[in-house]
Amino acid sequence: MSVAFDERAPLRLVEPGRHRVVDVALFYGERSGGIRTYLNAKVAYAQRTGAFEHRLVVPGTQRDVSGPTCALPSVRVAPNNGYRWPLGIRPLADLLVELEPDFVLLHDPFWAPRAAVTAARSVGARVVMVHHGSLDLDVNAIPGPNRLYRPALGAWMRRAYGHVDAVMAACDPLGDTGREATLPLRFGLDPAFFPSGGTERGDHVLYAGRLSREKGVFELLEAAARSSEPWPLWLMGTGTAENAIAARARKLGVADRVRMVGYESDREALARAYESARCVVMPGELETFGLVAFEAAASGASVVACTSAPSARVVGPLAETFAPGDIEGLAAAIERARAGVPDRLAAARFASAHRWEHAFAAELADLEAL
Repeated sequence: MSVAFDERAPLRLVEPGRHRVVDVALFYGERSGGIRTYLNAKVAYAQRTGAFEHRLVVPGTQRDVSGPTCALPSVRVAPNNGYRWPLGIRPLADLLVELEPDFVLLHDPFWAPRAAVTAARSVGARVVMVHHGSLDLDVNAIPGPNRLYRPALGAWMRRAYGHVDAVMAACDPLGDTGREATLPLRFGLDPAFFPSGGTERGDHVLYAGRLSREKGVFELLEAAARSSEPWPLWLMGTGTAENAIAARARKLGVADRVRMVGYESDREALARAYESARCVVMPGELETFGLVAFEAAASGASVVACTSAPSARVVGPLAETFAPGDIEGLAAAIERARAGVPDRLAAARFASAHRWEHAFAAELADLEAL
């Protein structure tokens, strides 16, 4: 349910037509994953089609609201992925009032959610909290015993989600936030993610994503150690656990099979990296969607994903799956994917059916229904 509070102004009626949509995203780093991909695609879609007026608000080095992406002052807090922390609450609240949006989408519950909701409501906007994470994912990303901060983080999320008009999610947010998903969070594909037909498969297994504990990389190393065939493992990305991953690989005796290949931002290069791998593995059981499996399947790659990832259900037979926490099942799924032949025709059909244009047109219709 939506919890009202004293500061709430009457919502103005939104007439059909060209609406003003503002996305607010704290976790928008140079090397962040699905959130940045979604938001960049949305900026491009709005500019290309003119379907709605769009502004993206993110932390930056200084205030700059001259273009479609608005930056507010912040400090860098995570060099590996470029995450920044905003300086104060007032700059965001003032900007939302200045922009006079019809809809505000908050992509996390941590950037002054109460002030943002109050400011948005003061100009008659509807506010949607977009659920990209989960309590398990967030607490596992923080070093130390999570029993100390899990209750506080859970309480914060419930308060933040309690004051918005709707929740948008690809997974079930009820247990973490006390709110059901009102709107589906849809993802799409860049045209680059399409089988080329001319890329030769290598022998390596590819992981692409943040190098951190909560993404399942350590479980992937365990599966590599248990495999009967010593396949090469390529890790594409950066993150805070790089040194710990290297140490675990040495301990498991697979260091000579592991290759760090760095973060790749170019869509065409990433699609060909997917397609040229013997298989692409998304080992995390805490994924709240799992864009890597989605993109890799559309590129014509053999894919392995955990059954708990929403994208595994979307991809369907284009992926081999394993149960959460099942290292032997992960190793077996990798062997099946390595041995199989990708169905490039099915991949092409999948890619064509899941373009960003379809996702954003449906999202706009959902917002208008509010």
